[in-house]
Amino acid sequence: MEVVVPNSGGPVERNVLEDLAAASRILVQQGVFDAAGHVSMRHPGCAERFLMSRSLAPALVTADDIMEFTLDSEPCEPPGRRPFIERYLHGEIYRARPDVMAIAHGHSPSVVPFSLVNTPLVATYHNAAFLAYGVPVFDIRVRFGATDIVINSAARGAALAETLGDKCVVLLRAHGFVAVGPSLPAAVFRGIFTEVSARVQLQAAALGGPLAALDAEEGRKADAVNLATLGRSWELWKRQVRR
Repeated sequence: MEVVVPNSGGPVERNVLEDLAAASRILVQQGVFDAAGHVSMRHPGCAERFLMSRSLAPALVTADDIMEFTLDSEPCEPPGRRPFIERYLHGEIYRARPDVMAIAHGHSPSVVPFSLVNTPLVATYHNAAFLAYGVPVFDIRVRFGATDIVINSAARGAALAETLGDKCVVLLRAHGFVAVGPSLPAAVFRGIFTEVSARVQLQAAALGGPLAALDAEEGRKADAVNLATLGRSWELWKRQVRR
């Protein structure tokens, strides 16, 4: 039976692929990813396509490992390279959120506890301002019962996207988190500071007393500043992983 390969969204400049590969390695270097985790970006020339690496430990990703997918999470290349099982997480969020240009998914042990209890993950300081919009928790059991936890189908990806709603971060119960952004640097920034803010919150809780986290208005104002200035962090992080 002949395999029908979806049409590509068009060529992508090499420096864009290099940046996406660097994003994967940055999230490892910053302690967000371990041997698992993946980051993607919407195709710069076609909103109906996205880019992410083949199934590979994130520290090892290079530009040559990047694949192109439809929003149905079908590879736009002949069979051969193995894609990530959880590519549906990315495809369905891009389908549901036209404003999202990049997505990072990791399993940070600092973040996972907040997916297990009723204590919400909050914006503990200005770099984590995006958390002040609210952080919903996706419990896969509600829609699908007992599962392997993995977002390995379009139905599961769509349910996760629905829970994310218009927020910047969603937690996956007993699994990890997803951070989205209006650009690749923004999604990486939010992935990193989701993990950092979770650590700060756990440390602050150990001190006792009320937590003076950013409220929604403070979060909106601080997030605007962060998005306008994150290029400084992005260029530093890229240099660190390219040495």
